[in-house]
Amino acid sequence: MRQLNYSHLQYFWAVAREGSVTKASEMLHLTPQTISGQIKLLEESVGEALFTRAGRGLVLTETGDLVFQYADEIFSLGAELSTRVKTGNAGLPARLRVGIVNSIPKLIAMRILQPAIASETKVKLVCIEGEFDELLGKLAVHQLDMIISDRGISAGLNVKAYTHELGQSGTSIFASPNMAKHYKKDFPDSLNQAPFLVPTTSNPMRRALEGWLEGLNLTPQIIAEFDDSALMKAFGQEGHGLFPSPTAIAGEIQTMYGAKVIGMVPEVIENYYAISPERRLKHPVVLNIIETIRDSLFS
Repeated sequence: MRQLNYSHLQYFWAVAREGSVTKASEMLHLTPQTISGQIKLLEESVGEALFTRAGRGLVLTETGDLVFQYADEIFSLGAELSTRVKTGNAGLPARLRVGIVNSIPKLIAMRILQPAIASETKVKLVCIEGEFDELLGKLAVHQLDMIISDRGISAGLNVKAYTHELGQSGTSIFASPNMAKHYKKDFPDSLNQAPFLVPTTSNPMRRALEGWLEGLNLTPQIIAEFDDSALMKAFGQEGHGLFPSPTAIAGEIQTMYGAKVIGMVPEVIENYYAISPERRLKHPVVLNIIETIRDSLFS
């Protein structure tokens, strides 16, 4: 790959954002022929096609999508830098790019990140959800400042990243008000053959919950499995089944979903971690998040 021409990259970025050469040319006040020629030069530099045609439109190729992610970061940061320099305002929001593992409940993630919003150090949050390995790869190439996860880094994993414990929470079992009247009696025996909504098997809570149920010889009926905990709660809200969730956010779940706690399972523990590229944390907002959460959410 030859040395990158940033003018070519900017034209490509504009086309990818606008969805067509025509719209990008109008935005940049250039002819479509000029834009197309510059993108062709960028593709020659990269060595691969960046767009493919779909009907009358353009769609990013796999390589094009990768290039766009980097271009978006480059030009977004450039615009932020330009604004700071022009205004002389050092207090404009800095970025805190946080990866959130898919299995983390949205309410837990929100509670963990709230100190960043309330921090005296102005910060603009950029939250990205994904699989653990995918986010770890982005952390390794400095596309993320930290990851919020329900698992730490394995000892043999060859990546420069460090795990910082945030805390843990036991589990509670929730149900819609009508279902709660029936299943709250004789808990946990009432869970046997009860309709159950559960996380997918990749979720650590699911494995711990199954172990607890097996130890009590209880076999609920698994109605559905969910990768998205918010969707699981929505189904539970409609009375389709009982569902587990961290006790730490029981109040929010009861308020938002109108659900009732039918029983607590302190043996089923979910752990939460912050993963950073540095052993000794330096980012003031990340430090504030960890100190605040250790003292409040999981105290």
